Amino acid sequence: MIEFINVKKEYNHDVLALNNINLKIEKGDFTFLVGPSGSGKSTFLKLMIKEEEPTSGKILIDGKDIGKFKNKDIPFLRRKIGFVFQDFRLLYDRDVFENISFALRVIECSEREIQAQVKNVLQMVGLTGKEKYYPNQLSGGEQQRVALARALATKPPIIIADEPTGNLDPTTAKGIFKTLLDINSRGTTVLVVTHAMDIVNDLNKRVIYLDHGQVVKDEQKGGPKFDNENVFI
Repeated sequence: MIEFINVKKEYNHDVLALNNINLKIEKGDFTFLVGPSGSGKSTFLKLMIKEEEPTSGKILIDGKDIGKFKNKDIPFLRRKIGFVFQDFRLLYDRDVFENISFALRVIECSEREIQAQVKNVLQMVGLTGKEKYYPNQLSGGEQQRVALARALATKPPIIIADEPTGNLDPTTAKGIFKTLLDINSRGTTVLVVTHAMDIVNDLNKRVIYLDHGQVVKDEQKGGPKFDNENVFI
């Protein structure tokens, strides 16, 4: 589903962001990507959606070498990947329904499809009945659920959550991860970037640990738990 083959990324010919990354995330996996600030996590994500290009190496998404994609192919690549951000990135002058339906209108879904899919994803994230609420009428956790519903609306096979609970209290954060686990159980591949060591340890999923642009640990499900917060900050 996601494969990095000898991927290297340099900025300005002297800043090495990623160095010889080789890893594979299978379809349906739930994977954490962790590491201290500056370890290469953001670059990793940007390469996946062709916001940046690797200096060398190949990246395969669903078996296709995205390095061969032309500009016209990039929107189709990004439809395969639903992004959830720490700061929600909602449209605050539009209600919940409009925030979610926006992504569906971009890909020219019919009104019937939009109505059905918005209802479906709101049910998935536990926000049925909130269609006419505006973001500022919702709690932080509810806003993050709207962002998650928007990411799910186009039925992407991959969900990337970049610090999805960084601004949330522990109880709300656990609720967001419960929703991500439920989405994963339906077959969606989930990749989560997080600094939340307690959640990483509790969920007992695969953990890829980056440091100085290299994979220094790749712990499969059931591996040893982290006991040092310094690896996350």
